[in-house]
Amino acid sequence: MTLDFLLTTFIVVASPGTGALLTIAVGTTYGRRAALLAAAGCTLGILPHLLLTLCGLTALLQARPLVLEGLRYLGVTYLLYLAYRQIRNASAWSTGATYPNGDRQIIRQAVLLNLFNPKLTLFFLAYLPQFLDRQSAAPLTQVLLLSGVFMGMTWVVFTLYGLLAAQMRKRLVASPRLAQGLSIGFACAFFSMAIRLLWTSL
Repeated sequence: MTLDFLLTTFIVVASPGTGALLTIAVGTTYGRRAALLAAAGCTLGILPHLLLTLCGLTALLQARPLVLEGLRYLGVTYLLYLAYRQIRNASAWSTGATYPNGDRQIIRQAVLLNLFNPKLTLFFLAYLPQFLDRQSAAPLTQVLLLSGVFMGMTWVVFTLYGLLAAQMRKRLVASPRLAQGLSIGFACAFFSMAIRLLWTSL
């Protein structure tokens, strides 16, 4: 593992995306515990894509574009659902508001968000090989180590995002109109990500 890998991974993970947006949205709306659960769920959602890459199934998926297209439309639908929920849950900006369906629903929502993103699978296929030592006697161990570091950094960065968002919540509850406007802003962001995923070629 090199410094280049660590720096590149940090930049990739810290860049705003669907997972970071969900963690921030949950944190500002429902507080610290919900944000931590969302961060954990987003991290777990990476695991299937890493496993597909490890098993070499990504190349098979690329050979069958209908599978990736199906994942793309699932992802678009789910992002639109998240946008709808942000608008519907604008009334949750009150002290002590809790997530409607409990802890498991937060984790499930975060896992599904990353699971339905076909770009993650293709990203890992293109990303990880750049940092592998082709002369290594244990390539599988090397891939597992890099994958573990990527997931660990994802969890740390998303947790920080979530904690900062939860701190913001304490101020936002004092201004319901501003808070509801932020919720609508999150909805617009999810909607724009859905459109981008729909129109971007895989």
